[in-house]
This record gives sequence, structure tokens and C-alpha cells, in this order.
Amino acid sequence: MKIELETTPNIIIAYHGCDESIANDVIFGKERLRDSNNAYDWLGHGQYFWENNKARALSWAKELKSEHPQSCINKPDVIGAVIKPGICLDLTDEKCLGLVKFAYDEMRSLISEEDLPENKETSGSRELLLRYLDCAVIEYLHNILKKRGFSVDTVRGVFVEGGPLYPNAGFRAKTHIQICVVNPKCIIGYFRPR
Repeated sequence: MKIELETTPNIIIAYHGCDESIANDVIFGKERLRDSNNAYDWLGHGQYFWENNKARALSWAKELKSEHPQSCINKPDVIGAVIKPGICLDLTDEKCLGLVKFAYDEMRSLISEEDLPENKETSGSRELLLRYLDCAVIEYLHNILKKRGFSVDTVRGVFVEGGPLYPNAGFRAKTHIQICVVNPKCIIGYFRPR
């Protein structure tokens, strides 16, 4: 397959939900955000941000605190980031979607049906929030690209999530765009949102 990856010229304002102490440490340069390396991460491994959606980042941090009291979030907060996407695997772009499908087909040819990871619902939800298969495919694509001398700086995807806004609606309550920063050098800087 021919690989065509281009530098994305725009700048993205995005938000990361976290604990207030982490937000303060990152703003003051004491710490950097840690990569998420869960096997169920929607866009593979990296640092996750909500594109142009401070409110959703904060509500996610609040949900995490209430649903998982053992999490690292004591006081939900948000940190803003200015991101230059660089080489972006943009899952709203037809060429990039073709690369993901190619990676799945390659992975599928090497792994038996029984051993292929599955996306799963969380308890009490009908949504596939645990994206084991999607994460494995994205990570597999990263490996294919590295072997061919390419690397991806960011991964961007739209996620239709949550219940309908009203009866028979095509709009969902938690639809969002996420950015996964694979290369932290793409983060130009952090800021404290108002």
C-alpha cells in the first residue's frame, strides 16, 4: 500500500481533564503529562486531549472521580494545550482511514479470529467504550509505519457517544473530537483556561 502522510498546518486548542495538582505541576513545568498506555485507549497510546471542548474535558474528570474513586483525581480540573498536529493520522480523512483498514487487514492475516482483541461495552453502557481492537490496530499501524520510515505525531478522531439529544435525534450528548499526542514536541505550550 502507498503511504501518504502529510503535515497538518493548523494549530489546535485542546483540553486535558486531570487533577488540579497535575494541572498546576504541568503549567509550572514541574511535571509533564503522562502518556496513556491502556490496551483499550481509543486512539492508541499517547497524551489525550478534547479538541476545542473544555467543558467535556472537565466533565470527564468529574465522571472519573465519581465512578472510580480510586483514580488519581481528587479535585477535577482542566489544562489547556496549544497543539501543532504535525504528521496527523486524522480519522476524518479518507486516506488515513484507508491506512487504518490496511493495518487491520494485515493484523487480521497474522492473528486468528479467537486471538483478535475485541472492543467492549462497559457495564451499564451499550457503547463500545473499551476499544481494545481499535487500540491494537492503531498501534499495529504505528509499527508498520516505523518499518517504512514514517512516524505519526498525533492521532485525531471523532467519537459519537452518549444518548440521543432528543427523540429520533442523530446528535449524541457526548460526541467529541479527541487528539492523541504521540510526539510531545507537538505541544507548543500549556495554559490555564478561564
